[in-house]
Amino acid sequence: MANNRKDEGKRTISADAFEREVTTDLDDETPDKPKGIALHTRILIGLAVGVIAGVSVNLTFGGDHPRVVWFVDHFTQPVGQLFLRLLLMIVVPLVFSSLVVGVAGIGDIRKLGRVGLKSFGYCLVVSAISVIIGLTLANTIRPGERIDPATKAALEQRYATDATKQVEAAKKAGAVSTPLMQVVETLVPSNPFAAMSGVPSNPSTATSAGTPNMLHLMFFALIIGIAITLIPVTVTAPFLRGLQALYEITAKIIEIIMKFAPYAVACLLFNNTARFGINLLQALAWFVVTVLVGLSLHMFGVYSLSIYFLSRMSPIEFFRRIKTVILTAFSTSSSNATLPTALRVSEENLGVPQEINSFVLTVGATANQNGTALYEGVTVLFLAQLAGVDLSLGQQLMVVYLAILGGIGTAGVPSGSIPFIIGVLVTIGVNPALIAIILGVDRILDMCRTTLNVVGDITAATFVARSEGYELLKPHEPAIVRAGVGAGK
Repeated sequence: MANNRKDEGKRTISADAFEREVTTDLDDETPDKPKGIALHTRILIGLAVGVIAGVSVNLTFGGDHPRVVWFVDHFTQPVGQLFLRLLLMIVVPLVFSSLVVGVAGIGDIRKLGRVGLKSFGYCLVVSAISVIIGLTLANTIRPGERIDPATKAALEQRYATDATKQVEAAKKAGAVSTPLMQVVETLVPSNPFAAMSGVPSNPSTATSAGTPNMLHLMFFALIIGIAITLIPVTVTAPFLRGLQALYEITAKIIEIIMKFAPYAVACLLFNNTARFGINLLQALAWFVVTVLVGLSLHMFGVYSLSIYFLSRMSPIEFFRRIKTVILTAFSTSSSNATLPTALRVSEENLGVPQEINSFVLTVGATANQNGTALYEGVTVLFLAQLAGVDLSLGQQLMVVYLAILGGIGTAGVPSGSIPFIIGVLVTIGVNPALIAIILGVDRILDMCRTTLNVVGDITAATFVARSEGYELLKPHEPAIVRAGVGAGK
């Protein structure tokens, strides 16, 4: 046994371990190298096909042409939604099983507290940096003062109906209790099974019935995991074996779903580009450029520095090993939908131990959204500039504070930040109906900021793993297996 562990410690995992497993076939025992085009390459091809086809159709027929609308509604939209719903379908069992097993695998309350504190501290600091980058760019470029008044009026008119719905929904959801009570209601479920099924605890103020409440689910799983660490392993072993089996089953389902990814990605990108085309991007070019420059600086600047100095890994090697996660996040624009792939890739391609991986990534999918925080900061300043409202330093610092909190509480689903932005606009005295101006490009920018969110979660996982003494890019046997519960892969 000792020799096996010694040999395991010498092995270095391949950069495309997950892609090899998915590409070969559905049998884990297949030893041969996968044939054909790699998964990430096929996803990239699907992405390119979707964009080129969508832009071509938009330029030829226009986004509102009946044939384009029919094709999107009856073909590409259902195919894209099928892929998203398949991924979201397994998020609840995956998050619950992985988080409970991960917390139980950590095994020590003190170590769990240390891991949690490191994760929270890292996310807080990096989110603050992201918002500061966004606000600095917004104050330097001042995109709100560069948009043509005629374009502003046209966009307000075009998306007025959608904006009214968003504002009314945000006002409805805003009828809540005191700040401390909001924290309690946000974190602690009164009925965890209702949270899993998406049944709102307060139907009168709910805006997303049917969507699982991930924070409630995580809190419930965290409490169960903590309780398990306080009970003898002889009592909890059968329960943990069942959860470990559930985790392995969901992992296999991920492999099956990801085989369908290239085709779904083409449809998802076609949906966005065929309806909106490039004219909308041109109209809001300064706003789009400001957001993209900020996201790029954070992705390739801040994250690269974090990976190099904190995780002690080459940034180039890091990005090369997570390319499938990046493409999945960009295509789905959903942190929750990307979570299954992120868990598998970070463990199998980066060597992040399962117990660290499960805790940091599952919590990070909802609580660590650096890209969302940056986007919210830029958007608020952009709309304030557009409305002629000159925010003082104190008001901008308040925007920083609110954007950091918003990055923690924003749902990991497409356009999840819109209600928060509306709330901040009301707070600083800007007409929330101006949200109509950015609704058209929100989905495209959502894809970009979701990519930053997911990559940020993985950088946090590598940092925590490295700080806990684990060597990255090496295979690690799950802690519950070392404790005699479950079986190794």
